[in-house]
Amino acid sequence: MTPPAPPLDRRDLDHILDKTAGLWDELRGKRLFVTGGTGFFGRWLLESFVRANDQLKLNASATILSRNPAAFQVSMPHVAAHKSIRLAAGDVCTCDMKGERFDYVIHAAVEPLPPTASVDSLLLFERNIAGTKNALETALRCGAHRFLLTSSGAVYGRQPAELTHVPEDYLGAPDPLDPFTAYGQAKRASEFLCAAYARTYGFAVTIARCFAFVGPHLPLDAHYAVGNFIRDALQGGPIHINGDGTPRRSYLYAADLAIWLWTILLRGRAGRAYNVGSDTDLSIQELADEVRKGVAPQAEIRIAKRQSPIANRSERYVPDVARAKAELGLDIRIPLPDAIARTSAWYGPLLTRTPEPLNP
Repeated sequence: MTPPAPPLDRRDLDHILDKTAGLWDELRGKRLFVTGGTGFFGRWLLESFVRANDQLKLNASATILSRNPAAFQVSMPHVAAHKSIRLAAGDVCTCDMKGERFDYVIHAAVEPLPPTASVDSLLLFERNIAGTKNALETALRCGAHRFLLTSSGAVYGRQPAELTHVPEDYLGAPDPLDPFTAYGQAKRASEFLCAAYARTYGFAVTIARCFAFVGPHLPLDAHYAVGNFIRDALQGGPIHINGDGTPRRSYLYAADLAIWLWTILLRGRAGRAYNVGSDTDLSIQELADEVRKGVAPQAEIRIAKRQSPIANRSERYVPDVARAKAELGLDIRIPLPDAIARTSAWYGPLLTRTPEPLNP
């Protein structure tokens, strides 16, 4: 049996509570419904929620939808067993919470990216749309007055190389004829559903368009470059870059992510989308070097592909976060080198363990 994941570092939880100090009174005595609570975002939200409940005596509660509650009880017993947490077995596309009352709904459930096009892309699109619609129906039936959708920067489609930071009012979109854009298409349609439900039924919807992140619970064996680099470095190297290392990304630490999500839920303007991420970008090769310097200075970096001599513009996936900073007072508090160090320190003792599913 896979041993449980360790609790998050206390300094991260203290950081979250410190930067959200004025928010939690709004949750006093309230009830939340959370989809995706057993994933990367959800685990950070739940553990910070439990900590705030204990420290501030909120007497709040959260019902967490999970396809496999037993697996989550094994993987995170310190959260699953808390008196404020109730696990509900069910699928986000079909769950029916009849008779329940919730004040807030956080819809963070997402289907994984498909490995191929065609059937998998269609299934991904259909399940994400069905999940969002059912979460909105749940909010409507259960009397919720605020709803948070965790969307994605994928809604903008390919970011033009000359646009260094993509703002919320950028009108780009994924290519509708490319099945590989199913995730971005589904998130765009989900945002439309949220806006339509809010207008029709009168509850407040806020949207977090999430970019790239680093932190404990981020998978080290998936399609996340920073997770793969940290895994390689913790194993002594080499650190493998599958492409040519030129795409540019930015990374927000998960403790800051939790601060941003709680703030957008409780203070975000209704009907408003906010980019969530860091606006300090670097190339994938520079990212690998940051991981090498912070975790395994002796490790070699191996780049799979040579940069094309005619390539003079890098692919970018970097948000403009001026709106979140100006309207909500949010900021990037944990710099990337510190974020890499904290993630590596949490994961170091776990690498000999069999990876556990993040969405049971």
